[in-house]
Amino acid sequence: MATREDIEKREYEYLSAYATKAAETRGRQRQEEKCDIRTDFQRDRDRIIHSKSFRRLMHKTQVFIAPEGDHYRTRLTHTIEVSQIARTISRSLGLNEDLTEAIAMGHDLGHTPFGHSGEQVLNRLYSKGFRHNEQSLRVVDVLEFHAGVRGMNLTAEVRDGILNHTGPVMPFTPEGQVVKTSDRIAYINHDIDDAIRSGIITEEDLPEDCVRVLGNSHKKRIDTLVRDMITNSENSPIITLSDEKLAAMNKLRSYMFENVYHNAAAKSAEDMARIETVIETLFRYYMREPELILREYPDLAESDPEELIKDQIAGMTDRYAETKYRAISDTI
Repeated sequence: MATREDIEKREYEYLSAYATKAAETRGRQRQEEKCDIRTDFQRDRDRIIHSKSFRRLMHKTQVFIAPEGDHYRTRLTHTIEVSQIARTISRSLGLNEDLTEAIAMGHDLGHTPFGHSGEQVLNRLYSKGFRHNEQSLRVVDVLEFHAGVRGMNLTAEVRDGILNHTGPVMPFTPEGQVVKTSDRIAYINHDIDDAIRSGIITEEDLPEDCVRVLGNSHKKRIDTLVRDMITNSENSPIITLSDEKLAAMNKLRSYMFENVYHNAAAKSAEDMARIETVIETLFRYYMREPELILREYPDLAESDPEELIKDQIAGMTDRYAETKYRAISDTI
C-alpha cells in the first residue's frame, strides 16, 4: 500500500524542480491531523468534489440560458473541461497534478445562477460589488461545511489558485498559473463550439488570422494552445503561452464578447429582463425580510445580512432561483 508519506517522497523523484510539493504546503487555516493515505492536495480535491456547491454547478448556466438541446455546456461541464486541459499541461510539465485538479475543480464554485449575466446583476445590487472568484473563495472558506465546521479548511495553495484564477494577480504556484490560462482556453473554445451549434456563428465567421494561428476546429485550437503552453513553459517557473498564441487567443476572446456574449440571439432581451427581475426581486425581498436569511445561517448571525443575502442568491441554481422567485411573487 502506498501511504501519504510514500506519495510525498515520490513527488521529489518525478516532479519538476518547479512543482509544488505536497510535503511543502504552506498549510491550512486551522491545523488538522494528516491523512495516512492522501496528500493534502488530494484531500482538498476530494472535499471540493463532495461538496454541495460543486454538485449545484450542473444546474448553473455557462453562456446559453435554458438552451434547446442537451449538449450545451453548464458550469459543471466547463469545470471538468478546465480540469482536463490543466491536468494535461501539468502532467507534461512535471507539475503537481493533484494540486492542479483541486484548483480547477474549485475555481467556479462562487458563480451565480444565469452565468455572467447573473453576476452583473448581483454586482450592481450588492453594495460591495460581486466577483465570482472572491465568492468562490468565500464558499470554501466560510459557506461550505466540513466535518461539522464551516469552511473546508483548504491549503493555502488551493485557496490562492481559486482566488486568482481570474483577475490581475498571478497565482503563486505554477499549478495555479496553469489553471488560470486553462480556464480561458476552455471557455473561449467551448463557447465557440456551443455558439456554432446554436447557429449564432459559423466556423467561417471566426477571424482568419486567429484560425491561421490556432486552427480551424475546436480540437485543433485546444491542441495548439495546450502544446504551445507546454513548450513555452518548459523548465520555467512561469507558465504562460507564447506571445503569438496568447495574442490570437485574446483576439478570439474579444470576438466572442462582441458576437456571442453580448449577442441578442444568445441572450434575448426577454431573457435578460427575466434575469434582472428574478435576481433583483430576490435581493429586495430578502433585504426587506433579513430575518429569513438569518434563519438560513444561524451560526453566522453576527455577519452583515446583506452579505448573507448575496451568498444565498449566488449559491442558487438557475431553476431554484426561478422557483424561489415564483414563490415570492405570490406573496408580494
